[in-house]
Amino acid sequence: MQETRLIQARGKPLGAGALPVIITPLVGKTRAEVLEEVTDIVPKKPDLLEWRIDFFQAIGDISDVIDTALAIRRAAGGVPVLLTRRNVTEGGQPLNIGEPAVAAMYKAACEARCVELIDYELSNTPEDIKALRAVSKANAIGMIMSYHNFQMTPDAATLDSKFAAASGLGADVGKVAVMPIHERDVLELLAATSRAREAVAIPLIGLSMGGLGSLSRVMGWIYGSAATFAVGKNGSAPGQIAIEDLRAALAIARQAVGANKRRSRQKPTR
Repeated sequence: MQETRLIQARGKPLGAGALPVIITPLVGKTRAEVLEEVTDIVPKKPDLLEWRIDFFQAIGDISDVIDTALAIRRAAGGVPVLLTRRNVTEGGQPLNIGEPAVAAMYKAACEARCVELIDYELSNTPEDIKALRAVSKANAIGMIMSYHNFQMTPDAATLDSKFAAASGLGADVGKVAVMPIHERDVLELLAATSRAREAVAIPLIGLSMGGLGSLSRVMGWIYGSAATFAVGKNGSAPGQIAIEDLRAALAIARQAVGANKRRSRQKPTR
């Protein structure tokens, strides 16, 4: 069985190689609000800060975006930063700028090297994805290619195709986040993540959202998901767990998994 691959930033594994990486969102509307979030979250020791720039009122001002990103990094005390514009069709906030301006913002952020990773949706045109991939790669910025469905969990073939598409387009990380309608939908997502771990050669993030999907946030790393999202101060998606509670649950899960692995290696006694 293939081990869960680690997400890297600047050539080093996030979270010092521990699984899963804990990502906390920043959703402030202004620079002051975002930096206040950073101040409150950093003492809780997340592995990665996700700046959800679709919440940011000045998203159309590239110089403001870059200056704020640099201020986040200064305040973050070494915690890496992921820059994410979530498309409104995939659960993001409505924007007052079009896709060309979004692409220009991402390009400028990569060239300024003011973040460690970016996230861009697979729903964008292949041409835009490939162009941004070229810029991010040239500037050593990791790129997550993602798919989100806030309405339902697609069938197995669709889930498999999203992970495969991220790999095929050259992503550093492939992400799939979907909404469960039934309990079995959570199992479908975990199974798809497990299959993708064997089928593609990049790190993965597989998440089932909402209350039903909370199992994936705590146990997904066992099935191939290298990261999970937690609330540091404000959440960005349904089902996110407070970072303190998530860390406690992960400690129990790791202990249980480790104990069972040790027992399985022991020879049976007569």
